Amino acid sequence: MKHSVPSQRRVLALAILLVAALFAAPSFAQSIDAQFRDWLTRDLWPAARAKGVSKKTFDEAFAGVKPNLKLPDLVLPGEKPGVPQEQHQAEFRSPGAYFAENAVRAVTSGGRSRAKTYADTLAAIERNTGVPPGVLLAIWGRESGFGTAKLPYDGIEVLATKAFLSTRKDMFRVEILAALQMIERGVPREALKSSWAGALGQPQFLPSSYLEHAADGDGDGRIDIWNSEPDTLASIAGYLAHHGWVKGRDWGFEVTVPDNVSCALEGPDRPRLISEWAAMGIKRVNGQDFPAREARLEGYLMMPAGRHGPAFVVTPNFYVLKTYNESDLYALFIGHAADRIAHGDRRFSAGWDEVDGLYRSDVAAMQRGLEKLGYDVGGADGLPGFKTRRSIGAWQEKAGARPTCFPDAGMVKALR
Repeated sequence: MKHSVPSQRRVLALAILLVAALFAAPSFAQSIDAQFRDWLTRDLWPAARAKGVSKKTFDEAFAGVKPNLKLPDLVLPGEKPGVPQEQHQAEFRSPGAYFAENAVRAVTSGGRSRAKTYADTLAAIERNTGVPPGVLLAIWGRESGFGTAKLPYDGIEVLATKAFLSTRKDMFRVEILAALQMIERGVPREALKSSWAGALGQPQFLPSSYLEHAADGDGDGRIDIWNSEPDTLASIAGYLAHHGWVKGRDWGFEVTVPDNVSCALEGPDRPRLISEWAAMGIKRVNGQDFPAREARLEGYLMMPAGRHGPAFVVTPNFYVLKTYNESDLYALFIGHAADRIAHGDRRFSAGWDEVDGLYRSDVAAMQRGLEKLGYDVGGADGLPGFKTRRSIGAWQEKAGARPTCFPDAGMVKALR
């Protein structure tokens, strides 16, 4: 069949465009694997050498390693980071879902049994760091099921892929260089099994945390966070101590907050003496006074579900727990589990209300609306952190409504 001249011109133009694309976009002209090897040679190797990593260590670490394109949060060469897709599943059920009793009991029952097994080790660690056994056991249980969790990924592959392709390249570049330093210092290459995010061993440390905080708990001259329980416990304690754990202080207390005390007073940047919180009518749920040693020191109001769940007065140690995982709920889980390991299975006194199921995009739209009104929500990321919660409370108070300090569907609609 004979093609018309316009048709031939369209075919020719398309061919020219394809050829131009091949030369303009490296992702077409060169395979991702080849680009990765080039990045290793031209970029990562000079940085690793500057950190004291030998060529032998570098080459052996990357022998046979290719980018794992199945990992999340990757941006392929030539692409730009996209706007997250609108999420079609409700993101925000009650925060109480995080404290499912079977999950809490798995940590607390496992922690109590190991508290007896490792009693001497835990006592020595507490003497050295001030971190109590319950906290160490709760983190160990939460992070890796006391070492039973499978770590199916090659840590070098994960960290290098993310340093090359992820949305947080700078962060993972630091971590892959730290992993190479670990190998240079004697950690076996094959030991670096990790989670999909590159976290290593029973404490789930990123490599930089291993270099800075890992400790020899069994006194054998090596630090093995994969196979040594004493090393694991000492390393967790080292991490918390280096991040400012205050010896002799608790992590926090569940409290009741009277209606005349605003939930908008929440936050680590709004401290008061715990005796001052008590004078405002905030009481421990067990009816006891705050310990005298705590009453004269600063504490912070923390209400992770606003008026829809338990409330707490927490100490600086709560925010040290947050350095392990930047989540109020994570730190609260650890503190709560630690209490139950030490004192028996005692659930929160207050329950968690059902709250409106919202899309993260809805919450982000609400946050942008609050920002336009001059409120500091900590960024429109779709996550109701303490700055968002207290901004909601302040907005509700200004509108003459009872402050709840937590998102709901009506609020989202009003602030869009």
